[in-house]
Amino acid sequence: MTLAALRKAITRRQHDLYFVAFDLLHLNGHDLRDMALEDRREILAGSDSRIRFSETMPGEANAIYHLIDAAGLEGMVSKPRDSKYRSGPTTNWLKTKFFTESEFELLGVECERGKPAFALMAEPGTRKYVGSAFVSVNREMRERLWKRVQEHAGPPPKDMPKRPATQWVKPGIKARVKHLRGEEELRHASLQDFREEN
Repeated sequence: MTLAALRKAITRRQHDLYFVAFDLLHLNGHDLRDMALEDRREILAGSDSRIRFSETMPGEANAIYHLIDAAGLEGMVSKPRDSKYRSGPTTNWLKTKFFTESEFELLGVECERGKPAFALMAEPGTRKYVGSAFVSVNREMRERLWKRVQEHAGPPPKDMPKRPATQWVKPGIKARVKHLRGEEELRHASLQDFREEN
């Protein structure tokens, strides 16, 4: 569900919404963090009917990873069944993110001295900004990209805020971007390749 669809559902269809939880830390004034995860989840399973708990998928991590990836989901959270909850960084809680690759239109490249370069992206054919991607390509491709950007220099898209360190380009350069799956805007994105549109 997109953020826009979620907002619409919250205002118009509250009766269709459920809160999905995967852990329970406190209940009715009781601290449950020293209990094992499977015991905390057991309590969660018997709570309010508007609260649902995420299904566990016990098994070998690689097999589960491939199932979730094939289903097109955003990621998974893994915890040992007997783990107690501890705040802060821990090896007991592992969040695995799933990435995908998509094609976008290049709007420009932002490059400040001493900082990594970022490619600014738009949905193809719209010039609507959707986020930036870290320019992680090799040196040869980076130089080729910068040459194309200078050759195709153009004005910024309409309504785009000023970005002094950005070299804007005319429409016509497509880019393949690796990014976090399931987000409306680019997150954890990196430029993989680019081409000129014929």
